[in-house]
Order: sequence, then structure tokens, then C-alpha cells
Amino acid sequence: QVQLVESGGGSVQAGGSLRLSCVVFGYTSSSYCMGWFRQAAGKEREAVAAIHSSRTYQYYANSVKGRFTISRDSAKRTLYLQMNSLKPEDTAMYYCAAVDGVRCSLDGFYKYWGQGTQVTVSS
Repeated sequence: QVQLVESGGGSVQAGGSLRLSCVVFGYTSSSYCMGWFRQAAGKEREAVAAIHSSRTYQYYANSVKGRFTISRDSAKRTLYLQMNSLKPEDTAMYYCAAVDGVRCSLDGFYKYWGQGTQVTVSS
């Protein structure tokens, strides 16, 4: 059974930084795409960043380009999202997700989802 567990959320002032982590349990595929998504209160879910297991492909939403960096450590089975220069509009519940295969994109289908970690940015 695949399980994704996020951590690292919290409250920070605008301009600050946070690093989110997502530990993956029970995932056996050698080719997969993993992504970070967020959903603010009253808004639709938004794709933030995605990375393929080959590390060849990385994708970012325009709203976070230059500020957020997605990475993964296969030995630790962990996906990261380094978030710098945070803005109040980055406030949301952040989720990690994964899907098998060679394709990877922000708007693709993701099969496995974590429970989320809250990020709150104050002005």
C-alpha cells in the first residue's frame, strides 16, 4: 500500500522560507512522477511543481518560478519543496502526489496523494 506523508508546513512571515518534505512508503515503481499541489481556502487546487524520477524533467507553475525548488532524494524516499521569498498568497494546504510512468506534467493524473501540510504566510 502506497502512503505519502507530508511535513514541514508552518507559519512564516512574508519573505521567509520553508522546506516541505514528503516521505513515500510502499512505492515500488522505478519510473514515476511526483508533484506538489496546493489548495487555498475557497479556491481550486493548484499544481505547484513536478519532477520525474529520472530528474530529467521539472515543472513549475508560473506563480512560483524562481522562488520554489522541487527535488527528491531516492535513498531517503523523500520529495522536497524548498519555498523561498514566501508571499501571503502562498498560504494554502500543500499536498504531494505521485503516479507511475514516464510522463510527468503539472496537469497530469496523479494516483497517490498525501494528507497535506498547512503553510501560512503572514504579511
